[in-house]
Amino acid sequence: MLTLYICLGYLIAPLAFLRELWRGFADRSHWRGLPQRFGFGPRPAPNGLWVHAVSVGEVQAAVPLVRALKKAYPELALTLTTSTATGRARAASLFAGEATVRYLPYDLPDATARFLDRLKPQLGVLLETELWPNLYRACARRGIPLVLASARVSARSVARYRRAGELFTRTLADARIAAQTPADAGRFAELGVDPARIEVCGNLKFDFELPPAVLADGAALRESFGPARPVWVAGSTHEGEEAIALEAHARLRARTAGALLVLVPRHPPRFEAVADLLARRGVVFARRSLQAPVRPETSVLLLDTLGELLAFYAAGDIAFVGGSLVPIGGHNLLEPAALGRPVLTGPSTANAPAVAALLIEAGALRVVKDATELDRWLEAWFADPAARERVGGRGRAVIGANRGALGRVLAIVAPLVRREPNP
Repeated sequence: MLTLYICLGYLIAPLAFLRELWRGFADRSHWRGLPQRFGFGPRPAPNGLWVHAVSVGEVQAAVPLVRALKKAYPELALTLTTSTATGRARAASLFAGEATVRYLPYDLPDATARFLDRLKPQLGVLLETELWPNLYRACARRGIPLVLASARVSARSVARYRRAGELFTRTLADARIAAQTPADAGRFAELGVDPARIEVCGNLKFDFELPPAVLADGAALRESFGPARPVWVAGSTHEGEEAIALEAHARLRARTAGALLVLVPRHPPRFEAVADLLARRGVVFARRSLQAPVRPETSVLLLDTLGELLAFYAAGDIAFVGGSLVPIGGHNLLEPAALGRPVLTGPSTANAPAVAALLIEAGALRVVKDATELDRWLEAWFADPAARERVGGRGRAVIGANRGALGRVLAIVAPLVRREPNP
């Protein structure tokens, strides 16, 4: 199975590389660091620490872990790898001066060897479910321990991995698993991981801290909109979701004069397409990138910049989190909940099912399946500020009750770290 996996990898990698080249014509960020996809790139000081966070959501979840590792081991170099252009850009802005940021290479034997030759890490911490047989095998051969933090695996994935014979059982043989939930821990045991190497630690995403200035930034934005007008934010939307949000917003505007939608597409290459959609529909809108003023007649503010979503969640009354009305799996529900905002999402929440379940159970999250249901909850919550406050408070309470994963992950990491930067 490993031989077949490697052969397939060498067939697929050139296609993946060509896809990045093609995407670069629309967004030049895809061209930055391309050699890193094959293991080339920077050479930080050896014997450092390495954290992998696949995309934007995981990068954001990695913030408390990276900061804690830097505080505990300031003498050691730290590298953060990611797999997407947006994740790399977000990591570069978050960790400037704290960590080397680069791509994780394609899972090919020669690419992973070059990567590890350059990095020479003493330890790797990989967030959630990143199972790469060649990378894990190379780390085991070099004696580099791996910890899977906030590790999760679905029952469907277990069945799929089992069809690969012993490939993934051997991949996980030497890893330490810091599972999100007891159910995840049980499924890793089903894959053949020694239960002694599995510990239920919770989800690192609950341990994030809001930036100190975010509430003040949100208040300043709200003042610029007009503090009395109703504002809701549709964050991290994908193709198809903007149309649903606009339909719900049109119904809201018909009842509620001055209502403002802050529309935030997930991926920068789609900014222009969403602007075209707004123009075709005759929507009065402003673009954040142009610093256009939000006038009383403005119906939609298109947030076509990076790194500002959290401040806009703070500026709004209600948050809808995208990637959920289409089969993407949903995005970060915890950020608006931490700000005390009532949260709406679509039914696709596979990227963080445990988080969604906790928020739903607490009454902090409502699931909608179309524009009609989205509009129904917007109408109910805008009509009842006290209800918005109660729902938002439940979200904050869920986050407070589920913190602590960071300390448990650090307790697993600590015995594996050698303090000397250059042995």
